[in-house]
Order: sequence, then C-alpha cells, then structure tokens
Amino acid sequence: STCFAPCRSQHSLIVESIIMTTLNLTWQFQCLFSAACRSMSTTTTTSKPKAVFLNASRLDYDGKLDWSRMHDICDLHLHPADYVRDKDDMLSLVQDADIVITKEMQVPADYFADFPASVKLLCEAGTGFNNLPVQQARARSVPVCNIPTYSTEAVAHMAITYLMNFSVSMFQQQQMLQQGDRSNFLGPFTLPLHETNEKVIGLIGGAGRIGTKVAEIALALGMKVKISSRRGSLPEDHALYGNPNVECTDDINSVLQVSDYVSLHTPLNDQTRGTFGRAQIQQMKPSAFLINTSRGAVCNEDELIECMQEGLIQGAGLDVTTTEPPAPDSPLWKLPNVWLSPHTGWRRLETRQRLVDMTCDNISSFVTASSEEDIMNVVN
Repeated sequence: STCFAPCRSQHSLIVESIIMTTLNLTWQFQCLFSAACRSMSTTTTTSKPKAVFLNASRLDYDGKLDWSRMHDICDLHLHPADYVRDKDDMLSLVQDADIVITKEMQVPADYFADFPASVKLLCEAGTGFNNLPVQQARARSVPVCNIPTYSTEAVAHMAITYLMNFSVSMFQQQQMLQQGDRSNFLGPFTLPLHETNEKVIGLIGGAGRIGTKVAEIALALGMKVKISSRRGSLPEDHALYGNPNVECTDDINSVLQVSDYVSLHTPLNDQTRGTFGRAQIQQMKPSAFLINTSRGAVCNEDELIECMQEGLIQGAGLDVTTTEPPAPDSPLWKLPNVWLSPHTGWRRLETRQRLVDMTCDNISSFVTASSEEDIMNVVN
C-alpha cells in the first residue's frame, strides 16, 4: 500500500497544476476581454470629432432647426449665444474641440492664436468669412470653410422686396398710418407711385450668384438691368449673357447715373471696404433708391448718413450695416428716408435649415477626407 502513496501525491500535483493553469488562463482571458471591451467603448465614444457652434442662437434663435444629421457625424455642442466676445469664454468653449463653427461672429486673430492644437477645422455657417482669421488658420494648416450658395434666392428676394416697397411708397404709407394719418385714404394721394417695368436697376458687383438672381427677377418685372463689374463684360456661359435688356460695364458711374434703383452685391474685402460713399451717391439720380443686402462695410457709412441727411437721393433700404446692429446713437435709426432691417435676408426658416444641412456637408467631407482636397468649400 505504501508504494502507491508517492504515485497518488504526484498525480494530485499534476491535477492541481492543470487546474491552476486553467484558472490562470481564464483570468487572463477575462482581463483581455475586459480591456478589449474598454477599448471598443473608448473607440465608440471618441470616434466622432468634437464640434462646437460658438453662437448657435444666432442661427437657431427660434429652436426650429433640425440638427440630427450633424449630431450623427460629430459630438456637437450648440452654445446658446448670439455672440461670444470675451476671449476667456471663447477659449473655454473650444477646449478639446476638433471643429469650431461660427455665424457672422468675429474670431480675432489673437484669440485664434490661443486656440488648442485640437482645432483642425473652422466653419463659417454663412457666405462671408471676413470675420475669421483666414491667413492665421492657413499658417496652422487649419482649413476654413464657408457656405457660398445657401441664401442666393432669399437674399435676392430681400433686395426685390425693398424695390417693390419703394415703387409704391409702402414704407411711407405705413409710417403715416402709425402716426394716425389716414389722409391717403380720404383725400388726394400724396405719395409717389411708380411701375417697375421699363425702370432701370443697377447692380454693383452684380455678376455673381445673388446679383444674377436679382437681375432675373427684375427682368421678369419688365425692368432693364445694368451691371457694373471689374471684368466689364459677362462670360459666354453666364445666365444673362446675350440678354438684350442686360448691359455690363466696368464704368460704375455710367450705371449709377441711369439707375432708378441701385442694389449693392459687392463682397467685402480689403479692396471693397468703404468704397461706396459720397462720390458714388452723388452720381445717382435724386429720385433713385439705394439697396444694400450684401455687406454693410462696403459703404462708407458716415458719408452715406451725410448724403441721406442732405436728401441727395430718394431713400435707402439697408438690410446690412457696418456694425450690426448700428450703434445706439447712430443717425440711421431716425433718418426718415432710411429703412433698416436686421440682416433678415438669410433668416427665413427654410434658408436657415439649408444652411445647417450644407454646414453638415462641409463637416462630413472633413470627417471622411483622405486629404484637404476632399474638404468642401475651403476658402484658404
């Protein structure tokens, strides 16, 4: 019986070793599985780039926009502000962000200089991008995107809305009613009324998308169209090329002198800032109206105010001003021949939703891009 004891002891050791090895392998597998799960979880939660819309309330001021597509492609934070002016606030908002979105909000170059290295894309939710530090972003290899086409029809309609109201003195009539003056309903009519057909609309910088759309509507109203552009002629593939009621020239004065309505469609840059002022207004007919739906700063606003105070032209409709809104003490608020609107050309519900969707397209192209050439609407 004693000869079997060592054998049983050796057998027990072997069994114990097998059990321990199995338990150890099981534990290691569980550790690896848990680590894999944690890794998958981390990948899932960090696979989307982080995007922050610094002043989302400027775009979604009524809470009626659908952001679901953008939420699908990025970890989106919509900051409920119309404008962020404080540098510390802005830097706090962009911490760890991959994408920064703005709407007509200035991002000063010295603010951008302190943006974290995580920021890889600046998106302007709009057409103009002079509010963003484009060159500084390029120096850091950060693309800047805009949305060049979202509001073409809406802004063109805004310009025509001003024109139509001017043609029948609608603004003045409403002013009279608000003051309790019903004389135009009771006695001889006292305000000027004009048909639009055969009238001339002058489009300054009007060969682009919005100016072209304004021209097409004006032509449908029976108007004649004069366009001033640096090129001085329309290319053969232009929608208005060859139209007998359209003329294009590089002589702005020849356009101003014959136009019943002058509509500005000039982009804002260092070459155009403040270039429409007294010298240009003095070329206009005393009976003419000025309409600006482009950028306020293309006008020399001080000179514009002086000209309107002097009554050099019949009136001006401004959907844009140099600062928006104008300063509280700006004479623009009270001039009887100036009509203001708070940059409403792009604010229609459908226009704003289109802007969200097209901004999403830009971001989606960035997320899936294999090179910068794949990113949509890069302006730098």
